[in-house]
Amino acid sequence: MPSELSRPIGIFDSGVGGLTVLKALRERLPAEALVYLGDTARLPYGTKSAATVSHYAVQAARALVATGIKALVVADNTSSAHALETLRAEFPGLPVIGVIEPGATAAGHASARGRIVVIATESTVEAGIYPHAVLNSRPGARVTQRACPLFVAMVEEGMTDGPIAEMVARHYLDPLFAQAPEGEAGDCLLLGCTHFPALMPLLRRVVGNGVAIVDSATTTARAVDALLEHRGLARPPLCAGGVRYLATDAPDRFARVAAEFVPWHIGAGEVELIDLG
Repeated sequence: MPSELSRPIGIFDSGVGGLTVLKALRERLPAEALVYLGDTARLPYGTKSAATVSHYAVQAARALVATGIKALVVADNTSSAHALETLRAEFPGLPVIGVIEPGATAAGHASARGRIVVIATESTVEAGIYPHAVLNSRPGARVTQRACPLFVAMVEEGMTDGPIAEMVARHYLDPLFAQAPEGEAGDCLLLGCTHFPALMPLLRRVVGNGVAIVDSATTTARAVDALLEHRGLARPPLCAGGVRYLATDAPDRFARVAAEFVPWHIGAGEVELIDLG
């Protein structure tokens, strides 16, 4: 097998939320080798300036490029919003995919009436990148954004369901769905943070079965699949893929919190500690 095909796909995030993207990639591309980097020493990126986020993203990408990756997946929404073009300029020839465009395009197609609700972190909402991306694929759509900062803490603490989690979810979403004026309710919910797929059963219960829910992790995996096929970089299907985990701090916490994002066990000893400089 040509060496280029056997190279891993690199994925980075400011922490562990991007593991939802890793999970989607493993499910869709089981033959591919993957290497995941969580910049846990400097999370969250969402509170940093655009310049700082770009600087951190380039450092994370360099560490992954050093492992010999054949494609880079930016699993962090903030980095996707602020650093994607910088990364493409920094690493010409390397396919670089973010999570925003695939999710926004899928939401544009999934919405029946063009009333799309994006939930994300405050930084991603303030960047305004999702409405712009959605309108590129669905001109005339009405896009409403809602920052849901408590969702991130809930997921990392394992509070993905139960009365308290549902109360918080209804606080954020009922005004845009169940309590919205007639004809104004959203018909598509776009998850604009990689933590949020961990809340999928809860979100489905809150918004109801009549609302399409678009998970940017799943849509990003589809985009990576299509890109690898287009460029002739896909590994043969009978290959056995594996995962390598890198973190910049607290590998034990990385492994513990990872249990909220992936269904398989990650031991602290499997997480390599690295320094991005």
